[in-house]
Amino acid sequence: MATPLEKARMAPDSMKARILKAARRLFGQYGFHGTTTRMIAKDVEIDISTLYYHWGEKGDLYEAVIRDIYEDLKLKLSEVEKVIHGRPLSERMEISIDMMTDYLFDNPEISNLILFRYFTKTRHPTGHDIHVPELISDVARSMNLSEDKSRISTSARMQVLAIMNTIHNFISGEGFFRPMLGLEKKEYVVRVRETLKFILVPAFAGKAALRARSPAG
Repeated sequence: MATPLEKARMAPDSMKARILKAARRLFGQYGFHGTTTRMIAKDVEIDISTLYYHWGEKGDLYEAVIRDIYEDLKLKLSEVEKVIHGRPLSERMEISIDMMTDYLFDNPEISNLILFRYFTKTRHPTGHDIHVPELISDVARSMNLSEDKSRISTSARMQVLAIMNTIHNFISGEGFFRPMLGLEKKEYVVRVRETLKFILVPAFAGKAALRARSPAG
């Protein structure tokens, strides 16, 4: 039997999907503890009992939001991998930065929720975090950060975390950084992409080039 999340993803215009979409945005804005089921029901313009009928308690809906974001990220990373496959590392980095920043700026609740979960006290217990290392390892393999593809090193996973955290902070921090810099949204996005490439591409492509030239390479 399909889960409520599977039903919502299969029918994006359904009531379940409408509630899920509102919950993603509101949890992303206010975190788990700052968001109430009444806020979500009001946003969707439904009675609170309708929300409970479709999703159960707030914790169940939050769990579904986290799983939904995880599934979306997997799909996007797969899409990016198809585009960058076989290209030199510097090109893979630049294309990935462009595609992922565009995606995350269009879906800022993803970065917000990730930072809420891992860097604040709004964390809600869920068993789904066990899958996050899989995403990190997939990115490390795509970038060839580890010679052993079957066993991703700790240093490679840390490098992926550095990339992810840098991107998420620029996305989630837009409300603070953009006014401080005096930039319009379009220019801020351009500057973020430029800055990420300035920091990340030389760090990783340069390291790969040095490794290739070394006697051990």
